[in-house]
Amino acid sequence: MNIAVIFAGGVGSRMHSKERPKQFLLMHGDPIIIHTLRKFEEHKDIDAIVVSCIESWIPYLEKTAMRCGINKLKKIVPGGSSGQESIYNGLLAAEEVANGERSVVLIHDGVRPLISEELISDNINCVHENGSAITCVPVKETIVSLNQDGKSVDYIPTRDDLRIARAPQSFWLDDILELHRKSLDENKLDFIDSCSMMKYYGKELYLVDGPLENIKITTPDDFYTMRALLDAKENAQIYGLE
Repeated sequence: MNIAVIFAGGVGSRMHSKERPKQFLLMHGDPIIIHTLRKFEEHKDIDAIVVSCIESWIPYLEKTAMRCGINKLKKIVPGGSSGQESIYNGLLAAEEVANGERSVVLIHDGVRPLISEELISDNINCVHENGSAITCVPVKETIVSLNQDGKSVDYIPTRDDLRIARAPQSFWLDDILELHRKSLDENKLDFIDSCSMMKYYGKELYLVDGPLENIKITTPDDFYTMRALLDAKENAQIYGLE
């Protein structure tokens, strides 16, 4: 079984939206998270979707997902006080959905709606071949490492050795859940994402190249970029460019 675990528990303070969390901002008539869910709904190899969501917004998401035909959505659970906790809650829901069947989980941001069909397939295949799949894109600009004073440059790593980690980050469900439970036992609650947790505990991580447009909608600039990309895709259909 292949299960998409979508975490949408953040309030999106950097978006400066007063009425709605960023994942529920409307884009082309639907909330951003619906655009994300639709990509997994339409993929032939995705069997189920679970979402970890702000608790007060769960009824709205249930109603909206039903209206938009997101039929693979099996569970919506409350998010946590951190990204790590929200992902863990989603993984527990995925464990219930899997019902003992060994499954691949694709852990993905609810505000990363420009994921492609090919990237979903590549993640699933990479987990089957290697046990993990970390979506990455090349570093396009020079990165500098600072000295402790925070004002001077220590060294400049070569871009050939660097990648930007994005999402999905995909694993066997039992593997990633085992480490989440271990981190809770050790009171290690500050992992910024799943690949950081896996690496901390000594697991091998394998890369999958993702499209550059698979951005996370975090700021107003990201929102307008997404709208421009969706407009371009629609125009391509209208003018026969696809």
